[in-house]
Amino acid sequence: MEPDSLPKVRPAEAGDSVALSELFGELGFPCSPHEVLDRFGAAEETALVATLEGRIVGVITTNVMPVLHRPMPVGRISALVVAQDNRGLGIGRVLVTAAEALLASRGCGLVEVTSNFRLERAHGFYESVGYEATSYRFKKDLGAGPNNSFKPKPLRGSA
Repeated sequence: MEPDSLPKVRPAEAGDSVALSELFGELGFPCSPHEVLDRFGAAEETALVATLEGRIVGVITTNVMPVLHRPMPVGRISALVVAQDNRGLGIGRVLVTAAEALLASRGCGLVEVTSNFRLERAHGFYESVGYEATSYRFKKDLGAGPNNSFKPKPLRGSA
């Protein structure tokens, strides 16, 4: 990649909702730009975007989890996606490096990431940037029933 065409990383902004909607759709989580905007106020995450020549080509989302069983908070990469036509250019690596620096600056002692079993290429990518498979993740959908008391909070890095 030429120096002029290196991706730039910056915090995501509300005005990025159309591009983020498209990227999350590529990851298998379709959502409208309006839903992305709503989530900006609901998620306790920091989202970073990678741009090439002013166009958003990737996004990574992170959060910090203070936990009782570790001496330092745990950083989590909750989503990473690079636009299909820009994969293989090192953009994912740039985003992971930026996210790790951000999480370290917030006191995290380790970073974890979950990757769907079907995303085998992603598993190889994470291993190539120093991550190791150490556990399974189990999930249970709680739905959005009437007893869900979730209250939106602003997304760090949002405008």
